[in-house]
Amino acid sequence: MVLDVWKQIRKQQFSSIYVLYGNEAFLINETKQLLTKYVLDDEAADFNLSTYDLEETPVEVAIEDAETFPFMGEKRLVFLHNPGFLTAEKTKDKIEHNVKKLEEYLKEPAPYSILVFVAPYEKLDERKKLTKELKKLATVVEAKKLNEYELKSWIRERAAHAGVEIDDDAVEHMLTLAGTNLFMLTTEIDKLALYCGDEKRIHKQAVDELVARSLEQNIFSLVDKVVHRKIDEALRIYYDLLKQNEEPIKILSIIAGQFRLIYQVKELSRRGYGQQQMAGYLKVHPFRVKLAAGQGKLFKDEELAHIMKNLADADYQMKTGGLKKEMLIELFLFRLHINY
Repeated sequence: MVLDVWKQIRKQQFSSIYVLYGNEAFLINETKQLLTKYVLDDEAADFNLSTYDLEETPVEVAIEDAETFPFMGEKRLVFLHNPGFLTAEKTKDKIEHNVKKLEEYLKEPAPYSILVFVAPYEKLDERKKLTKELKKLATVVEAKKLNEYELKSWIRERAAHAGVEIDDDAVEHMLTLAGTNLFMLTTEIDKLALYCGDEKRIHKQAVDELVARSLEQNIFSLVDKVVHRKIDEALRIYYDLLKQNEEPIKILSIIAGQFRLIYQVKELSRRGYGQQQMAGYLKVHPFRVKLAAGQGKLFKDEELAHIMKNLADADYQMKTGGLKKEMLIELFLFRLHINY
């Protein structure tokens, strides 16, 4: 797990070789930053940090660098980006790489160098001999979407890194409001850490007052208000979105997406799928599945089917100019409130 690797790096327990792969760019960037911070001091970084793009440079050039003694420091850190020879995905790599040279290096890596492969691919090609060797000899970090437990652990760790603690209900509320994007969550945690000052603790109220809502999370809140029959609060959110110059057609599209997710989660749950399975099948974060499952309990199947039809009708009228776009969403919300 990536959080465990981060702990080892902070303790300066380094591997000679790392492979960072996956589609979660934040986790890859964070791991790179931690390695740079803890492997090299500021002066040594100018001389002993190297970065290669393997779509432009043969791997043997980077290996020669790794075999060179560090200058004015104890360690050399070498990043190798885009190692297309580790994946079955199509890449831009048109360079001829001396993979045998790399295989030889893996058997006896330089004790003073740390080699880091940065592979922004969903999967590594497990059939390749080189991949198998790396999985045996290297620390392999999969940068994938964190599950709910990992995400909450990451938020607490990020808060601790900023010098504060965060209450459990504040963690939950932050995910509900800001979503699961790690870049956005980092910004919000850092902002809250500054706000809480000497108390050194982030409470739920502070999250509610300060955390910026994404458009998707505003829509989720809007749907949640309707689900709980709070039409006045739902309309207030909708009017605020219009004041922020959000397009009605975009708002309608996200509302439809949320109700579609509720319908799908309800159906998959009936078929015996777990939340993690649903998340993988629907390609959404497990936390969104959890929230949609809670909302789905408040609707019968025929109600959700009717809502989806109303949304499709509103979308058609919006695109054909039947009524004012802003009014169509208002009418949808009123009907939803009256009928359900």
